[in-house]
Amino acid sequence: MTVNLAKGQQISLSKSDGGELTAVRMGLGWQAAPRKGFLARLTAKEIDLDASAVLFAGREAVDVVFFQHLTSDDGSVRHTGDNLVGGAGQGGDDESILIDLQRVPVHVDQILFTVNSFSGQTFAEVQNAFCRLVDETNGQELARYTLSGGGPYTAQIMAKVHRAGGGGTGGAWQMSAIGAPATGRTFQDLLPVLASHL
Repeated sequence: MTVNLAKGQQISLSKSDGGELTAVRMGLGWQAAPRKGFLARLTAKEIDLDASAVLFAGREAVDVVFFQHLTSDDGSVRHTGDNLVGGAGQGGDDESILIDLQRVPVHVDQILFTVNSFSGQTFAEVQNAFCRLVDETNGQELARYTLSGGGPYTAQIMAKVHRAGGGGTGGAWQMSAIGAPATGRTFQDLLPVLASHL
């Protein structure tokens, strides 16, 4: 059963039987908002949103997974590939990032997920943007966070997966919905603001 997360809400990634999740997928999806008027067809251009995962040890970014670096150096986080145009309304994932929770190095205590408009359109031109966490072992959706409203910004800090207790304790994983607007075409542009969400 899916939990629809509100901004700032978090859920535990422990299973109901007391076991821990071993592999999860963060799926991200979006559509271009329909344009109005006679010139809409002539001016329409595809919206290229890019999903990234930034791995943190304490307050230091130690690795990143994005369309030009598809697998983390330790192999625990893997991007399935760049989608240049977004969804056609099917509601599926446009980009996915797989996390093997058992392989994430013990010093990595937080993984932040961002979405950037590489093509430069603002989120006012995007609709139905969401991120969802899926148990990769059985395909079950665990949690979904849907962005509401557009806005004049070009990026979103969507969510984070973090160890309960933090500090490299190897504690149980949790997911938190962030949904913070930001500005930037790439994850590098967001690094200064990511610190406030650790």
